[in-house]
Amino acid sequence: MNPHLTWREKISYGVADMGFNFYWTNIATFLLIYYTDVFGISAAAAASMMFTIKLLNAFTDPLIGAIADRTSTRWGKFRPYLVWLPLPLACAAVLTYTTPGLSEDGKILWAYGSYLCMMVCYTCINIPYNALSGVLSADAQERSTLNGLRFIFAFAGGTLVTAATPWLVHQLGDGNDKLGWQLTMLAWSVLACALFVLTFFNTRERIAPPAGQKTSVRQDLHDLSRNRPWIALFFLALIIMITVTLRTSSAAYYFKYVVGRPDLMAGFVPAYMLAAAAGAALTPVLTRFIDKKKLLILLMTITSLLSTAFFFVQKDQIWLMFALQIGMGLALGPKSPLAFSMYADTADYNEWRTGRRATAMTFAAATFSQKLGTAIAVAVIGGIFTRLGYVANAAQTAVSQAGIVWLMSLIPAAFALLAVAVMFAYNLDNHKLLQIQSDLQDRQS
Repeated sequence: MNPHLTWREKISYGVADMGFNFYWTNIATFLLIYYTDVFGISAAAAASMMFTIKLLNAFTDPLIGAIADRTSTRWGKFRPYLVWLPLPLACAAVLTYTTPGLSEDGKILWAYGSYLCMMVCYTCINIPYNALSGVLSADAQERSTLNGLRFIFAFAGGTLVTAATPWLVHQLGDGNDKLGWQLTMLAWSVLACALFVLTFFNTRERIAPPAGQKTSVRQDLHDLSRNRPWIALFFLALIIMITVTLRTSSAAYYFKYVVGRPDLMAGFVPAYMLAAAAGAALTPVLTRFIDKKKLLILLMTITSLLSTAFFFVQKDQIWLMFALQIGMGLALGPKSPLAFSMYADTADYNEWRTGRRATAMTFAAATFSQKLGTAIAVAVIGGIFTRLGYVANAAQTAVSQAGIVWLMSLIPAAFALLAVAVMFAYNLDNHKLLQIQSDLQDRQS
């Protein structure tokens, strides 16, 4: 019932997340500063636009999840999306990083349209991809290994993007940043398309809903609203995404305006990504000895302590900035494979409890919380920058610099502690999961 996945299939599944990070990491790390310092709109307008689009896009997630759950092709429910939509996503991404010769109002309209189109296309591929991990195998430890490997590729992709993007912009633009950003996103998009197609051809869906299942979207949402472990993960994803996005989106501003060394960004975020990849690689080993819930509580506590320590770092203590960044990467690296493995567990729990299975909806509603968290984080950054008088490409006041430091330290530390509190509501341990898997296999027999 739970076949051992080959390394070819595991790797083929994982590489697609590298492709997704060619988009996601660019958005999280560079899009805000691209809009303010290259595209040419104010921080308030950019943050407001990004918040609005993220919020709108978040509400499309359950819809995409419902459609994916009801898709039926000879290739499966979720795999076909990996070949249907990569090209539309690539086109929308290039348009997002294109600067038109328009007035500021015209640019804002362009930003709204192109960014919304990119995020909807991204969602239409990403949610079926996430759900795919829940139907490749029913074994909990196999899922931990699969998602651990997936996020090694994800963090590797993020490392590559943060290290290479500034260089690519300079090389491809030859001094013209507007052209450089456009061509750089084109290059990342082409690579992502190739990885998505590779995943399609080398994976297989094995777990299907119970025979004869017919449910409505309303019923799926009702089931999730009564799924306690999923609700805990929903709020966990929301809070962790706020924590990570606050630091990631503020880092470019921190090194440009506080430290005075924007060149350090080429190593700072990649250092985190490499450490996170190492943390993700350790996840299957850690879950053999520590229950997933206890492990997440420990990791988020460490994250809060390290983020707090960042507040006391002086701007000339470069080595300490990198040391804390690497420590946070190691601590946060396992949280993504853990969380996505746990989402699949909650889909099993829902089927065990109700007799109904909605894998894509389970993951879609989870990504809803992640996007909502990103939107909240961007809104917080934009609000703080506006209140403290941020002016693009100019020396910042002491108050504005202090706000950037808080965004890199104490504010995400507080959210990390909140994540610890939320995890105490999660009620699936290893013993319970073994019982669920056994009962589900008995029903299928």
